[in-house]
Amino acid sequence: MNNVHTLKVSLDWKLLSVISKIDRFDAEWTLIEKKEGQSLKQLKAIATVRSVGASTRIEGSKMSDEEVDVFLKNLSIEKIEDRDTQEVAGYFEVLDLISESFADIDITENSLKNLHNQLLKYSEKDKWHKGDYKQHSNSVEATFPGGAKQIIFETTPPGIETEDAVRKLIEWFKDDTEIHPLVKSAIFCYDFVSIHPFQDGNGRLSRLLSTLLLLKYGYKWIQYVSFEHEIEHRKAEYYQELRKCQAQRPNEDVTTWLYFFFDALLNIQQQLMDKLTVEGVESSLSPKEKSILVFITDHPGTKSGEIAKKLDIPNPTVKRILSELVDKNLIEKFGSGPGTNYSLK
Repeated sequence: MNNVHTLKVSLDWKLLSVISKIDRFDAEWTLIEKKEGQSLKQLKAIATVRSVGASTRIEGSKMSDEEVDVFLKNLSIEKIEDRDTQEVAGYFEVLDLISESFADIDITENSLKNLHNQLLKYSEKDKWHKGDYKQHSNSVEATFPGGAKQIIFETTPPGIETEDAVRKLIEWFKDDTEIHPLVKSAIFCYDFVSIHPFQDGNGRLSRLLSTLLLLKYGYKWIQYVSFEHEIEHRKAEYYQELRKCQAQRPNEDVTTWLYFFFDALLNIQQQLMDKLTVEGVESSLSPKEKSILVFITDHPGTKSGEIAKKLDIPNPTVKRILSELVDKNLIEKFGSGPGTNYSLK
C-alpha cells in the first residue's frame, strides 16, 4: 500500500498493467490523428455536445443531447432563459476554453476559481457565490431520473478547513513528480470532489478538470470522445465508488476509484477506435463518407436531409454516399420514401 497525498493506493502489477494499456493507446494516437483529420473534427463536435449534455444531466438537467446540440448551434444570450440552458451554456464555454487553452491554464487556486466563475457565468441562482469558496456545508447528493435525491457523502466543512484542503491538494499536485500522470489526475479529481470547495458546480467542475489534466499530460484523444457520457452511463457505479472510498475518510484507500476511473478511460478509448475503425474499410473511405458514417454512428435512425443539414453537404451527394455505404455493408437502410432512415449495420 502506497501513501499518495493524503490517500492510500495499492499500486500493484494489476493496476500498473491497466495504466500501461491506456498509455499504449496513447502512443498510437499520434499516427491515428495524422490519418483521421476530417473525421476527428466531426467526432470532436459530437463529443462536445455529448459531454455538455451528460455532465449537466448528472446534476439534474433535463436537456437531451439533441436539445443541447440545437441550443449550442444557435447560442445567444437571449436564449439562456432557464437553469438548464444556463448550465449548458456555462459548461460548453469552459469545455471550449479548456480545449483551446489547456496548456496555458495552470493548476492554482486562482485558476480553479476562474473556471468556477465561468462555469456559473449565466446562472442566476449562483451569482452570490460563483468563483468563491463555499460559505455553507454542502453534502454531495445524487439526483435520480424521478427527481429523488440521495446523500452520497459529507464534504469538507466550509472556511479554513476547505481553504487548507484545496491548498494542500494543489501543493501535492505540483510537488509530486514521481506518481504516474493518470494516477495524479484521478486522485486530484477524487479529492477535489471530496472537498467540494464551492457551494455548487463541484461535480461539473471535477469532470472538466479531468479533461483539463488529461490534456495537460498529453492525452489529446480525450477531446474526441465523451468522458462525461461514460460517467453518466455508469452514474450509479460512479456514486457508489465515491461513497465507498469516502466512508473511510480521512486517509482512505482509493484504489477502487482508480480502477473505475481507468476502466472508464479504457472504455472510451475503445469507443473512439470503434468509431474510427469500421470493419477495416475506413482507409478506403473519402473524408465525406467517413464524416457521414461517424454522424450515423452517433445518430442512429437519421435521415439524409438531417445529415445534409448538419454536415453542410448537398443532399444529392449525401444520398449517393448513403447508397454506397449500404452497398459496402457499413450501414443499414430502413423504411422507404420520406421515412427512409439509416443506422449502423
